[in-house]
Amino acid sequence: MTGDVEAVRSAVITWFADHARALPWRDAATTPWGVLVSEIMLQQTPAARVEAPWRDWMLRWPTPRDLAEAPMDEVLRAWGRLGYPRRALRLREAAATIVDLHGGVVPDDESALLALPGVGAYTAAAVRAFAFGRRSLVLDVNVRRVLARVADGVEHPARHETAAERRAAMAWVPDGDAEAAAWSAAAMELGATVCTARSPECRACPVAGQCAWLAAGRPAWQGPARVAQPWEGTDRQCRGRIMGALRGSREPVPLAEFAWSDEDQLARCVASLVSDGLAVATPAGLSLPR
Repeated sequence: MTGDVEAVRSAVITWFADHARALPWRDAATTPWGVLVSEIMLQQTPAARVEAPWRDWMLRWPTPRDLAEAPMDEVLRAWGRLGYPRRALRLREAAATIVDLHGGVVPDDESALLALPGVGAYTAAAVRAFAFGRRSLVLDVNVRRVLARVADGVEHPARHETAAERRAAMAWVPDGDAEAAAWSAAAMELGATVCTARSPECRACPVAGQCAWLAAGRPAWQGPARVAQPWEGTDRQCRGRIMGALRGSREPVPLAEFAWSDEDQLARCVASLVSDGLAVATPAGLSLPR
């Protein structure tokens, strides 16, 4: 490792010790199960939206066995407006797998974590780092952005992660477990709160002096246009509207009660929710699975 890399890592870890947000899943008393729940909830969802549902979830289902035995409709109601509700299905399936194959204890082995429903490479690495303090490659969009700017001098990482990027990012991970876990948490926090996508606060950055992008004058992104996903009128909005109505009713909801102007789109979204296992069609209307 070069001195610059070691200096950057040290500065970011030191900064994190003083500036880390007091997120509930970072509490020392949080169990590996609590960390896994947080990581599933945080997929494509900001931390501010996750805090309250995570607290409620952990009070209600503090262990994998508790969730594995919970009715599916109650799980989906508790998921609320977090979005992408298939994550709730996968999390309940993961809980059942943990009970069946691991005695109700979240495994720390990477291959065992990857075998859990809804757990991919990032989530497995994050659980190993943040629940067990193990060395792993925690490479989310925030860490990718920090490394793209500091090391590569570009405003954004490529749209899709590559093997070469993973190899380069792994070179930044310290060899020791504790130091590696600290780097992963710190680099992620820096990207989430300071080195943000749209309005980076370079004056508050602990490694501004070593940042290749800042040294180059913060050149604008030259890659493919980064277009925000639309929401209004999309299938995602329609599906969300349907799920909201189902969560709010203990009885089947007649299709005529779903307020959506495009009947073909409504029918398509209803069919997709049924296919995904998020809704059940009955003669009286649509309901949550039990």
